[in-house]
Amino acid sequence: MIAPGSTIGILGGGQLGRMTGQAARSLGYGFVVYEPQDRCPAGHVADLEINSKYSDQSALDLLAKSSDVVTYEFENVPSEATQELKEKIALHPRPEILHICQNREREKNFLRDNGIPCAPFAIIDSLEDLEKALAEIGTPSVLKTAAFGYDGKGQLKISSENPDTAAIWKEFGEHRAVLEGWMDFSMEISVMVAANEQGEVSTFPVAENIHTNHILDYSIIPARISPELREKAEELAKEIAQKLGLVGLLGVELFVLKDGTLAVNELAPRPHNSGHYTIDACVTSQFEQFVRAVCGLPLGSTELLSPVTMVNILGDAWTGRAPDFAELLKHPEAKLHLYGKAQARPGRKMGHFCVLGETADASYEKAKELKAKL
Repeated sequence: MIAPGSTIGILGGGQLGRMTGQAARSLGYGFVVYEPQDRCPAGHVADLEINSKYSDQSALDLLAKSSDVVTYEFENVPSEATQELKEKIALHPRPEILHICQNREREKNFLRDNGIPCAPFAIIDSLEDLEKALAEIGTPSVLKTAAFGYDGKGQLKISSENPDTAAIWKEFGEHRAVLEGWMDFSMEISVMVAANEQGEVSTFPVAENIHTNHILDYSIIPARISPELREKAEELAKEIAQKLGLVGLLGVELFVLKDGTLAVNELAPRPHNSGHYTIDACVTSQFEQFVRAVCGLPLGSTELLSPVTMVNILGDAWTGRAPDFAELLKHPEAKLHLYGKAQARPGRKMGHFCVLGETADASYEKAKELKAKL
């Protein structure tokens, strides 16, 4: 066990690192953030902010010497850096999990090899590969970069029954990709699952997710699905955590298909946007659970205290003027969280707010009203 009073090192300095650090503080931990860019959101509240490239050996040494355990808050950390740190200090989740989840090809192969339901897919390395895969998988389908994609980046939907494959391959950049068959889904949901070294595994309530322009817009909790489907989603998340050998936190994104079955879309081995509701609506937040898991503490209760809707606030809200948060702050069941980012840009996640309610529907309707006033 890494006891309270110790220091947690976090690779990545975004809002997930910031909120993890704030949760660590409430349990008595210090924390150090390692981020290539200075003035990062997590650095605002850290004991130490290390700004250097992930290939900087001396900076990685400083992180290891300044910490008692290290974790990460996003996937795009080079595996060489995590392997280097693994030799010097406890690192959770283990680098092999990061290696799988930061690349769609490896992630899809992991799911398929372990019998986890997912979309049909093929690995694309050439125009010939694309033409063969389209003949087998058909359209509509989605061409995705193999590595480093998020929020819909690096994706191209192919809808035509007779697509111009040469033009598509050229537009995509002619680099290694994954072609996925289109999932005929009725809803997107997600489950946060945590596990510690003592063998405890725990899931948070299932979130129903609504996306706009490929970016999460609303998360509604509890998801408006049957108890049976909710249980299946939670059990599937636990199965994935077990097969990965997870110590830490994992976000499992799923499609609810029109036939009532589930298919895994993506995995994220860290706190997840759709789990932000837990700060205001659960006994234990996903960030505190993350700290508990990587430090070997007992996992906390994930009980949902109230139905809730989480809403992302993007940089678009700053277009022409700063947003007016007065109406939001006046609402007795709304909670605002801003990330301290220096510059607002369209599509950039600047903060979020949560709205509690007597039912999931009631919280969602109020959340839409409050968002419109921004």
